[in-house]
Amino acid sequence: MSSTRKIESFYTDGACSGNPGAGGWGVLVYFTDGSVFEIGGANEQTTNNRMEMQAAIAALKILASSDQTEPVTLYSDSEYVIKGATKWLKGWQRKGWKTAKGKPVLNQDLWQTLAKFNSSLVQWQHVRGHSGNEGNERCDEIARAYASGIEPKLKQVNFLNMEEIFLKSPELPVTGLSDLKSEQNIVYKDKQPKILQSKTVMIESTAPVIDELSLSREDRVNALRNLIDTLRIADEIASKGYLISSSELADLMDINASAVTSRGDHWPWRNWVVSRVRREGNQILWQLERVD
Repeated sequence: MSSTRKIESFYTDGACSGNPGAGGWGVLVYFTDGSVFEIGGANEQTTNNRMEMQAAIAALKILASSDQTEPVTLYSDSEYVIKGATKWLKGWQRKGWKTAKGKPVLNQDLWQTLAKFNSSLVQWQHVRGHSGNEGNERCDEIARAYASGIEPKLKQVNFLNMEEIFLKSPELPVTGLSDLKSEQNIVYKDKQPKILQSKTVMIESTAPVIDELSLSREDRVNALRNLIDTLRIADEIASKGYLISSSELADLMDINASAVTSRGDHWPWRNWVVSRVRREGNQILWQLERVD
């Protein structure tokens, strides 16, 4: 990377249609000289949390492949990613990738990759989704486009030596973190003659894929147990009349917090009807009502 061009910040976001279902992720790279670079990708069968994580991992890999020595801020609207990276990760590692209750950590493969590429240079920062933040809104647009099967037009202006970074980092994703070969037209709008022009970059990741459809029976059973625990928690919340925030509801449902608020004030989820009750400060509070 050019010695005069340093990364200032990343914005990352993921989206999923169905959860599990078709997913997409997006990353914005902001540089200190005002230039911007965007990448994104898709996965045919995934979850929202995995897409959020893959976006963060892509940003970390870009940072690792640069010669950056100055701190950068990584913005994400996923509390799952932020809390995992800053609070939970070290404990999971110490416990052999088990939760405090002794259960296997979900999305362990991606957490291990994130731990491998995480850096002390990264300042993790939560940003509220759909709050008018330009970087977050653009990442969401990219992620949703890929999740819908649409390849968005990406801003990839004035990123010198990006070709070199891609070539020297075979693990760096272009359209996803999967074993499958994937391709994407990367267009560099730079006057430098060494930069690729509308060249298709094909990269094969060596990272293993843990896809919901190809899990072992043991992993599927563990996932089912975790689902049952989730449903029990939801049942207790409903029966006790507890009110929970949008972010807490999103964690319970394993979706993005913005997906909660975008569904309206009253909607069904599994065995419950979710209803918006009131706002307290910056938080929207919800209740669950069992409907058998």
